[in-house]
Amino acid sequence: MKKCLIIPAAVLFLIFFVLPVTAKERIAVVTIRFETTAPLKAKKLRFWMPYPMSDEYQDITEVNVSGNYLKTGIYREPVFGNNILYAEWNTPINEIQFRYSYKVKRRERLSKNFKNNGVTFIADEYLKYTDLNRFGSAKLKIVNYANMITKDKIGALDKARAVYDWIINNMRRDPEVKGCGFGDVESLLESKGGKCADIHSVFVALARAAGVPAREVFGIRIPKGKEGDMTKAQHCWAEFYLPGNGWIAADPADVRKHILEKKLSLKEASDIRAYYFGSVDESRVAFGTGDNIMLNPSQSGKALNYFMYPYAELDGKALGEDLYGFNMGYKIYFKEDIPGK
Repeated sequence: MKKCLIIPAAVLFLIFFVLPVTAKERIAVVTIRFETTAPLKAKKLRFWMPYPMSDEYQDITEVNVSGNYLKTGIYREPVFGNNILYAEWNTPINEIQFRYSYKVKRRERLSKNFKNNGVTFIADEYLKYTDLNRFGSAKLKIVNYANMITKDKIGALDKARAVYDWIINNMRRDPEVKGCGFGDVESLLESKGGKCADIHSVFVALARAAGVPAREVFGIRIPKGKEGDMTKAQHCWAEFYLPGNGWIAADPADVRKHILEKKLSLKEASDIRAYYFGSVDESRVAFGTGDNIMLNPSQSGKALNYFMYPYAELDGKALGEDLYGFNMGYKIYFKEDIPGK
């Protein structure tokens, strides 16, 4: 007697039609306004602004620049390739007016099918992302930590994951830190508290010390809601280079942010921990990468720790109280653009 195996239709559907995971998208118009009054005796005001470009995960369109500047232009700094919107005002300077807007369509970045082939060969073009010179006297401490964390790990993927997990298990988000932090790795390895630039500076330092090319990506986060102020919404995340795969995103700082804000235990945060190793959400705009940056045209002041905030100089001196310049007169706004509405 022949036997028949009856398979429910729902099971057949799952077997033959595995639905792909669709990346989420977000579209918004971002507007930057810089308005200030220069002192009567001022001779020159110069202004630099991160200028995001289209890439695999974001489309930048409908760019508009206006104001009463003497000249403006788009430049690229040569070391890391960051794009810069520059404007300049000369004597007589009175009321400074500058407006820059663009539409961004941002796609969620989903990367999980890694090829873990254990390859450690690094092409010459990525060697600068293993350099530890920016960390100065802290290099030895960083190497010791990296050796401890990645002990018995083979290959870039396992080493990067070990660093990622160590940061989540041992560091914390400190909401009292101003802006995104300054990324002083030596002190952070002791205090283990900071914000995104702090936490990802530690990730980059430890990954590099373990022989894995790594870098920070600087940008801004599109807040929840349909429109509003995003002047202080800057955010950064990390990337490490995995041979055979390319650059892989990692955002342990956002994991720690979720843990703090939602009062989660490490166990309760397991899903978000898994997500932010290889993926990042659709609510962020990427500006660029790099550290110790000399802008183009070059600023008169010292190199910038990173280029995530507008920067200005009045007669050769930095305008604003610190790296963030929140008090120098700029505001950033967003308005969500919903197709068909």
